[in-house]
Amino acid sequence: MSGRVLVTGASGGIGRATALALARAGHPVTLHYRSGQEAAAKTLGEIEAAGGSGALVGFDIADREAAKAALVEAVAVAGPFWGVVANAGIHADAAFPGMRGEDWDRVIDTNLGGFYNVLHPLVMPMVRAHAGGRIVVVSSVAALSGNRGQTNYAASKAGLIAAAKSLALELGKRKITVNAVVPGLIETEMSADPKLAEIAKMVPLQRFGTPDEVAATIAFLFSAGAAYITGQAISVNGGMV
Repeated sequence: MSGRVLVTGASGGIGRATALALARAGHPVTLHYRSGQEAAAKTLGEIEAAGGSGALVGFDIADREAAKAALVEAVAVAGPFWGVVANAGIHADAAFPGMRGEDWDRVIDTNLGGFYNVLHPLVMPMVRAHAGGRIVVVSSVAALSGNRGQTNYAASKAGLIAAAKSLALELGKRKITVNAVVPGLIETEMSADPKLAEIAKMVPLQRFGTPDEVAATIAFLFSAGAAYITGQAISVNGGMV
């Protein structure tokens, strides 16, 4: 299976690792960015240097009309996507009593609204292609266990799991699988902070995960071996409950 795939939020972290993993699996990868065009272009260069192919597309996933225009054009130019990884998202943390309304709205509109804004223009072209397909949404352990200061973020990420399960029921007969991947504590440029090192001790495996480990799970869901897996929320969290 080597159909064209879109990875949102591909300028860094899990998105970048996922784009590279899917390219290694033979997929032409379209890398989405909002403000990280330079980083996304660098990743595309790595893909092309390794013999893969891809493209760039830029828009804000919270902007419904901009997302639709960009994705409709991408489909018109190169045909429907076979797969989508809905990875892009934001957070705006604060204790709930002090959380501003605009920060609640911005996180919900981006993380959960982005599910609609990205997938709605792409699903029917996938269906009409009669080639099956894969959709993976990236949620968070906060969706399952909650997290102090992240009521908005946890709500948005929990919504993504429910949306993925519901869409899986609609698209199953079209041989399009839809799953959620639920990362736990994943290494970032901030994970060297001593306070975070203490947090890592709470994980049964006693460490943070890596973007590559999350990307490997996503790449598996795009493989032939995962054709009978749909409607699932798969945690990649080192054993966290």
